[in-house]
Amino acid sequence: MHNLIKEVQEEHLNKEVPDFKGGDTVTVHYRIREGNKERIQPFQGVVLQVRGSDTTKTFTVRKISDGIGVERIFPLFSPNIEKIVVNKRGAVRRSRIFYLRGLQGKKSRIKEKRV
Repeated sequence: MHNLIKEVQEEHLNKEVPDFKGGDTVTVHYRIREGNKERIQPFQGVVLQVRGSDTTKTFTVRKISDGIGVERIFPLFSPNIEKIVVNKRGAVRRSRIFYLRGLQGKKSRIKEKRV
């Protein structure tokens, strides 16, 4: 029984996923179904955290929309994610940057990591 679960999980792990971590700016192209219509909506923001392992891995993305902070948690291997694009690598000292929630304006900027 346990091997069967692992086999099903490994099928989902075959998806190509870019390497990113907290502080990076990403665009998640997410498939949305409204009734019988389907469209792809991009969600661009800063990754606050990446948690979990293997197929249960999730990541939280935060963006500012009309002056209001919007956070969304995506399962990394969700079939609804079309693609993930890393726009900018952030230079941060920790992997989970929840302190970003309390910052506004220029203080909430993250320096770009030079490659």
